[in-house]
Amino acid sequence: MPERNGKTTIVDVARAAGTSVSSASVALGGQPGVSEKTRAHIVETAKRLGYQPDQRASRLRRRRSRLLGVTFAAHQHFHAEVIENLYRSAEHRGYDLLLSATTQSRSARKAVESLLSDRCETLVLISPDIDESELEQLAERASVVTIGSHLRVPGVDSLHADDNQGVADVVDHLVGLGHSDIAYVDGGGTGEAAARREAYVASMRARGLDRHVRVLDGNPTEESGAEAATRLLESRKALPSAVFAHNDMIAFGLLLTLRSRGVAVPDEVSVVGYDNTRLAALTTVQMTTVSQDAAQLATAAVDRAIERTDNAPPAREIVSPARLVLRATTGPPRPLRDR
Repeated sequence: MPERNGKTTIVDVARAAGTSVSSASVALGGQPGVSEKTRAHIVETAKRLGYQPDQRASRLRRRRSRLLGVTFAAHQHFHAEVIENLYRSAEHRGYDLLLSATTQSRSARKAVESLLSDRCETLVLISPDIDESELEQLAERASVVTIGSHLRVPGVDSLHADDNQGVADVVDHLVGLGHSDIAYVDGGGTGEAAARREAYVASMRARGLDRHVRVLDGNPTEESGAEAATRLLESRKALPSAVFAHNDMIAFGLLLTLRSRGVAVPDEVSVVGYDNTRLAALTTVQMTTVSQDAAQLATAAVDRAIERTDNAPPAREIVSPARLVLRATTGPPRPLRDR
């Protein structure tokens, strides 16, 4: 009979099959030591009882866990796409992932500690909300690879999109359409957000648009986009002809709020996001955005994580292309007299 909590153990399998626990373990582990007839009988018994091996206990018995620990923000659409590709790349290399989410009430530090306690061989941090000092301290305790972060720390691989080029392409696109009053909604205090914010300011100044530089405080959520839109609509300053957001989620919040307040997009205000998530491609959204190659970032991250597990190679910064994706939320600005 299964143990009281309802989970079938290898002891239950051995008892039902009429064999020793060691024989059941050998048979289910695919190891030599029992006849094929006995192995088939034990495997069939395990299947009938619904036995599922305890993978964590199995890893603990091995010298190598072959686990990559991944931290991510639970509410971020792009992080989910990266994880999907991480699973694909890790499985191809014979590794598995252990995920640990950050939320409003669960810090990056807590997410990391959980992974370290589970013997993850290397940590993969997706856009970690930590500073350089914290990352340095973590690198002294574990092998670390970051995705999306622009922080450079000795011994830590940094993989991210070419945000300078991606942001510059957005500004060039909008200026080419005739926009000059282009506002930007920030993504918070992470290194990734700082890089995009600085790239926006530099791109505007490079095109002689210093007086139009306007950075609105924000964080990478839809609610932040809605709040930014409300502030713009209530401000005495004229509504900008275009708004560029740190990510698609902010841009989505902007888009919905502007439309709900009767502002036509893109006729009155153009909106641009970043990440090219599935949200941006929805037929009811069709948002102009910047694509990061999630598959390329994930594959490179798994490769570097495994290299860090096997030895200690010099840290690398790997930059993937950023590509502007044009959709329906950008267009030429209305003449001032019509706005």
